[in-house]
Amino acid sequence: MEVKIYNSLTNKIEVFEPIHKNKVNMYVCGPTVYNYVHIGNMRPVVVFDTFRKFLTYIGYDVKYVSNYTDVDDKIIKRAQELNKPESEITEFYIKAFEDDLHNINALKPDVTPRVTEYMSQIIAFIDQLVKTDYAYDIDGDVYFRVEKIKDYGKLSNTKIEDLLVGARIDENSKKESPLDFTLWKKTNVGINWDSPWSKGRPGWHTECVVMINSIFPGGLIDIHGGGFDLKFPHHENEIAQSEAYNKCSLANYWMHNGFININNEKMSKSLGNVITAHDALSQYGGNNVRLLLISTHYRAPVNFSYDLLAACNNEITKMTNIMRQLAVKLQEFDVSFANGKSRFIEPFLNALADDLNTSNALSELHNVIKLANQSLRKKDVDLSEINDLFSTLKDEFYILGINIEYPILSSEDKELLSEYNLAKSSKDFAKSDELRKKLIDKRIL
Repeated sequence: MEVKIYNSLTNKIEVFEPIHKNKVNMYVCGPTVYNYVHIGNMRPVVVFDTFRKFLTYIGYDVKYVSNYTDVDDKIIKRAQELNKPESEITEFYIKAFEDDLHNINALKPDVTPRVTEYMSQIIAFIDQLVKTDYAYDIDGDVYFRVEKIKDYGKLSNTKIEDLLVGARIDENSKKESPLDFTLWKKTNVGINWDSPWSKGRPGWHTECVVMINSIFPGGLIDIHGGGFDLKFPHHENEIAQSEAYNKCSLANYWMHNGFININNEKMSKSLGNVITAHDALSQYGGNNVRLLLISTHYRAPVNFSYDLLAACNNEITKMTNIMRQLAVKLQEFDVSFANGKSRFIEPFLNALADDLNTSNALSELHNVIKLANQSLRKKDVDLSEINDLFSTLKDEFYILGINIEYPILSSEDKELLSEYNLAKSSKDFAKSDELRKKLIDKRIL
């Protein structure tokens, strides 16, 4: 199947061509673990989890990596406020984030590297940039020479000259240029490491490059993803370092998801409308939050509101009802659930192959639900068709990350259902009502 991706590096839709046939190496920037993540951090989680499941479903061997930034000024500040070691803070919030992943029906990445685990590689990487004159040391701080990268700004479509005009000049700065960014920060505050330049810790922009370089041989991957806010300067600076070190742009395809607005306003601390993922998932449920996040194309902003969540809840109820009816009908006639791709799933896959168009994929899913309702109403039941529709919906829900439960009937349940159908057909309304209540209580009807 031909897959198309909007490549942020070229600003156009491109046919996806992996570096290695049928294999996909994908890296997505993960959270800085100093607090509960906000709901906006769930957007890349959902986007790239869906993309990963889709690619795997159509036959790709996907290696999915997403990191934890477990050394940062915010972590150190949090540790000092709570009078706890940084490691205790990061362990707690990594566990909290993994709970969020589970609750929003996302698979754990294949690899979840932590910055603190790659310190020797980070120091060696920076040392090589210093030796090749792409970086310089001043009094224990190490900076990257941005002007040595001729096409710096190509991801975000910015020019060095424009950045220089808008840069704030600090007279006391030791940097050669205001655009040069930190690779190593000299400090004795909080967690730190020995290095050839000073005791300190790495700059944020270097960490992901080194982890990619270490986990994926050669330092060039197929897809690098993250939120639109990371495009500049974080991803731009990752590319600059990769070009200096590996002579490549780190990834062949760059994908960036849009922001989340709260009730049509940008989420921000100043507006007081920041919602944590933990609170949103606890209050509204993983299915509803996930459905809301995939209802809009990943590159567009998505609005997070109570009204929209209520609408999603209604949709989830309809999805649950149709899966329950299909599953019960098949078990009533002792039909084994089908495995493998169904004849009804192709339009859904085509929608996702078109730059992960989840909104169109949801439309195709609703078309299958309509077919399922029609099939169940037929006088002459076509169990093969019902099984195909059940299998299709099951796979579509899995790819989209919507967890729809359906009953598995025991022999006692089947006998109760048979008695109910017999009472209903013989117009024994009192008995059928009694049996119907029992079946509803068991969530079979």
